Amino acid sequence: MYTFNCKGRLLTWDEPIVMGIINITPDSFYSGSRIQTGTALLSAVEKMLKEGARLLDIGGMSTRPAATEISPDEELKRIIPAIESIARNFPEAFISVDSYRLEVVRNALAAGACMINDISGGNLPGMPDLAAELSVPYICMHIRGTPQTMQKLTHYDDLVQEVLDYFNQRKAAYFERGVKDIIIDPGFGFAKNKDQNFQLLKGLSALRILGLPILAGLSRKSSIYKTLGTSPEEALNGTTVLNTLALHNGASILRVHDVKEAIEVIKLWTSYVNS
Repeated sequence: MYTFNCKGRLLTWDEPIVMGIINITPDSFYSGSRIQTGTALLSAVEKMLKEGARLLDIGGMSTRPAATEISPDEELKRIIPAIESIARNFPEAFISVDSYRLEVVRNALAAGACMINDISGGNLPGMPDLAAELSVPYICMHIRGTPQTMQKLTHYDDLVQEVLDYFNQRKAAYFERGVKDIIIDPGFGFAKNKDQNFQLLKGLSALRILGLPILAGLSRKSSIYKTLGTSPEEALNGTTVLNTLALHNGASILRVHDVKEAIEVIKLWTSYVNS
């Protein structure tokens, strides 16, 4: 069982859980995830929570390959009102802020978020220290470079071993700096090509040696729709397949656009494992 302190509230789970994706962006790779504000935002949040999401991940800047980088001020304008609205209308929600900018994350935590989702994995200074300072859980992702450069940095001698070494080093360093709760995200699609994403999924169980929760973010990604020759809009069935494999190989959090279907995957997989 995992027990994480989220600004004084305990998030516990002994079976896999779902993180719902809320993108306050006009350019995320999956058009169905682009939510703005107001009624549409609250309706989406209500739907995800009713369907069983335990976490909500709020992001204001697309991190797809070669995405346009926006200013911190623009990122703050997008996400702070959204986080405040969610926290006010759904105080039971556990909100994660998806950003690698210290100023943005600090303001998001003050607005009602209680978890940091840092795609830089701590490569940019200060984020693990902020998690330690405020005693909030920290999601550490594997990446090389930035969303603008990462797809040029895909050479590995041994992908799974290098990802494991990356997390092993960060686990030791971040615990030493006072971070109490760490989740690891192997970073599917971040500095990995299509074939490497499948290699990483196949070898995901190697990361279990770290004893940390593993987050799998495979939802509607290009490894699915490029393999099938379709599009993100047609990648739900493929997402279900890969989420099942991720659970089988040790994932304990599924980060998804489609909460209902992910909950069904977990229920069926759990019944299978416990039968």
